Amino acid sequence: MRLHRHPYRIRNVFRRWNPMRILPNHRDHYPQTLRELFENSTERYARRKMSRFVDGGQAYSYARFRQVCDLQSQRLSRFGISAGDKVAILSQNMPNWTVAFFTAAAFGRVAIPILPDSSENEITNILEHSESKVIFVSKRLLPKLSQACIDKLTLVIDIETFELIKKDKDAFQCDGWVKAPTADELAAIIYTSGTTGKAKGVMLSHRNLCQNVMASHKAERCYPKDRFLSILPMAHTYEMAIGCLYPIYVGACVYYIQKPPTPAVLLPAIKKIRPTVMCVVPLIIEKIYKKSILPTVNNSRTLTWMRKHTPWIFHRLVGHRLYKTFGGKLHFFGIGGSKLDPAVEDFIKKCHFPYAIGYGLTECAPLVCNAMVGRTAVGSIGIPACKVDVKLANVDPNTGEGEIVCRGDNVMLGYYKDPERTAEVIDDDGWFRTNDVATVDKYGNFYIKGRLNNTILGPSGENIYPEEIEQVINDAEGVSESLVMEREGKLVALVKFEDNVLDWDLAGEQKFYENIEARKKELMERINKLVGKNSQISEVNAVKEPFEKTATQKIRRFIYKNFKGDDGKQEKPKQ
Repeated sequence: MRLHRHPYRIRNVFRRWNPMRILPNHRDHYPQTLRELFENSTERYARRKMSRFVDGGQAYSYARFRQVCDLQSQRLSRFGISAGDKVAILSQNMPNWTVAFFTAAAFGRVAIPILPDSSENEITNILEHSESKVIFVSKRLLPKLSQACIDKLTLVIDIETFELIKKDKDAFQCDGWVKAPTADELAAIIYTSGTTGKAKGVMLSHRNLCQNVMASHKAERCYPKDRFLSILPMAHTYEMAIGCLYPIYVGACVYYIQKPPTPAVLLPAIKKIRPTVMCVVPLIIEKIYKKSILPTVNNSRTLTWMRKHTPWIFHRLVGHRLYKTFGGKLHFFGIGGSKLDPAVEDFIKKCHFPYAIGYGLTECAPLVCNAMVGRTAVGSIGIPACKVDVKLANVDPNTGEGEIVCRGDNVMLGYYKDPERTAEVIDDDGWFRTNDVATVDKYGNFYIKGRLNNTILGPSGENIYPEEIEQVINDAEGVSESLVMEREGKLVALVKFEDNVLDWDLAGEQKFYENIEARKKELMERINKLVGKNSQISEVNAVKEPFEKTATQKIRRFIYKNFKGDDGKQEKPKQ
């Protein structure tokens, strides 16, 4: 009798036994609180590297991380900072940011992460509204703290050294208490102004954040040997959940850079670390495509010919070069925070670049939908994340468009001290209104059309989505970014041209105005040839400075409501 060989079993015989292979079964037990995540990971991966700067400095193993968190929590307790008290964090990305976060959340306190690019006024409002008693702050951002704020705080701690900058001696009573929080208790309050104005304090529970860890793991399995490179603000839920909490869950190491992630800083870091996982916003890959890949292709006769006649070879060649640019080890390149340019996505998809799309909101901690590596559809945000119910509400029978609503353990507890606004977005059955209009195809993939409150009603009652027109404008040569809005029944486009297109130092000279008018006319003609009749642009105005943006690089539309542009002889917008 002949024995049939099983190729997979034969291969396994020659594999070196690795005790880490048993871990996936253990990791399928998902934590319900950040305390549970903290205890499990620091015990299981005690000897492994947890986080460090790319160029040296701060560095932690999981065991050392636990020791430092325990010490910092004990110090807070000595100053009467108990479970339920608010602990703010104002810092650029660094290993000690995670220490500050877990010093609060893992011991029953509430973390208040603040975006590092917040203004002094925004920081003051957040600290007062949240009633924070402690702040971990970096030296770089300390000048943003007003003296009035410092006076009201019990402790001001240098996050880089953990030295006390200010302490309230009267609070030194050793009576602070901590506890192991439950899943539905408050873990963090994330303040966001989004793109529409007034800041909101989003209350996220331990269950909310741990659900995102679970959904991330179900979508893309990572392991202790993975190397994460963190470049997005950790105070934003996108980076916090996927770039900070998830790697802790799987025992991976996260690397941080000490300067803003400009190409001159980022590329050497990538070359040194060779990350396997990165989370970015669309702007990063779009800039690489428009400022590096396209000019290289257009200036090469060989590549131009290959793109036209042998596209599969062209995309394989360019894709390999792009992959090597990011270190050559990536298996997950997550893109989220705003919509990716479909032309750019189509290109990197043909290049077989390992990108994935994530869609979410701060209120959902943040994951709602995802399209994972190898399962993306150009222009789509993918399918619902694991254990998240997603559907369209108030669907237009003619267009199939409706507002995305979702329900699940990812949905926030509500807005802090704002029950009225909470009731506006979460109904009695727990469905959260995202304010995003979308369609869904027969495969369950969702396609966002635009923001509900940005939608412009056309002359015939049709919906016009400015984001779609902006995508057409941004694809034009020489355009950096744009913003479309309605004024007096007409569509107006504010456009930021590339720096090499307009020399604003020559503003005031006749030649400059002739150039700018020619550019605007040419652009408007191009746009109106590519968009529908109801989306025709009536006016184009140029802006000198880049648009004000959120942490995920979405334009703060509300501040440009009455702004005509630098060539429109009108005062600059103010926040």
